[in-house]
Amino acid sequence: MHYKEVKSIVSPSNGMNLYRGCSHGCIYCDSRSTCYNMQHDFEDIEVKANAVELLEKTLSHKRNKGMIGTGAMSDPYLHLEKELQHTRKCLELIDRYEFGLAIQTKSDLILRDLDLLKSINEKTKCVVQMTLTTYDDELCKIIEPNVCVTSKRAEVLNIMRDNGIPTIVWMTPILPFINDTEDNIRGLIRYCVKAKVYGILLWNMGVTLREGDREYFYQKLDEHFPGLKERYIAMYGNQYILPSPNNDKLMKIVRQECKKHGIVCESDVLFEYMKKFETKVNMEQMSLFDYL
Repeated sequence: MHYKEVKSIVSPSNGMNLYRGCSHGCIYCDSRSTCYNMQHDFEDIEVKANAVELLEKTLSHKRNKGMIGTGAMSDPYLHLEKELQHTRKCLELIDRYEFGLAIQTKSDLILRDLDLLKSINEKTKCVVQMTLTTYDDELCKIIEPNVCVTSKRAEVLNIMRDNGIPTIVWMTPILPFINDTEDNIRGLIRYCVKAKVYGILLWNMGVTLREGDREYFYQKLDEHFPGLKERYIAMYGNQYILPSPNNDKLMKIVRQECKKHGIVCESDVLFEYMKKFETKVNMEQMSLFDYL
């Protein structure tokens, strides 16, 4: 871990990343790619030392409130967050200034901040996004080794449901020849149905690999799935997009189950939902309008 002073913390599109790098150890992580020009080891987490101060300055000067997004490039609930509480301090500011929140994680540490998530959601909209890729917890420990297993993440979704907080599941990536099975997809969907998630976000079954990410992924394939790297290379070469041979079958299952259970699975609709800032007054008025 090391600290760095930064010039800004919120992007023009209201995105925010408090850390750079990750300790979760997911074997497929795109953030390892060299195209992001990280100047330190991926596991040597860069902490944006002045993030909280910058966020307060930004939110206090914004004329129009909106949704603040976090978790796209680095999970806001890394292991060191437990002590640093950078994310919690920023959520306190988002709550105080009455902005909305769209937060993405793989960690059950998010439950520590349930009080703030509820408070934000009572005033405007808080959307919790949880990544679920692997129904089998033992396989999950290999693919996403340093973060809580899928069953624990599913329980987080249930708790959010019980507290009226909308959730979206990122069901991606689905790795060819590893977890691209009907049993895996149906298992994940069962979790989503039970938790009454608002949406399931995915594009296709497969994974993307770039320089930096690809080398680490193949190293882990050699370690845990001997011979599979050669199968990948033979089928995909150096392609960026590696679609599952089971894509069509599995995507059909997702669409059918989402339609059956009233779960949104259109990615453009979900991104629009997460970006749209709504106060509780506006949402109640819209509900009344729909009823009339």
